[in-house]
Amino acid sequence: MKFANTGIEKNKAAVTRLDEVMLSKGLVREGQWDYERVTYDRRFDLKEGTYYLRVFGYSVEGDVDTRKAVIQLLTPVLGKYYYPHGVEYGEDEVFPKSLVSQCEKILTEINAEIEKFAVK
Repeated sequence: MKFANTGIEKNKAAVTRLDEVMLSKGLVREGQWDYERVTYDRRFDLKEGTYYLRVFGYSVEGDVDTRKAVIQLLTPVLGKYYYPHGVEYGEDEVFPKSLVSQCEKILTEINAEIEKFAVK
């Protein structure tokens, strides 16, 4: 499921600042990066299954490993985890309404924080 029109996808910001904001909202980068891309994840374990809120981004300036990169964020997604295949984001997936609402709130808060220091 894509979260269109959150405003996040319009932002560019320093990777170090993004790491701080995302972590404050429970999204971690951990090993989810290479020199040009990042993925911030938040895991939700519910009775219906395991879900991931993901915010992807790519470097428009610098390398992620130097921690001096400027990241262009992409449209956030929500996916459901299936063992052993991985996370599915398809249109056929059904997501609990309370989870979708919680994710929308988190993304709104993240966007508000990022807009304070976004690179124009």
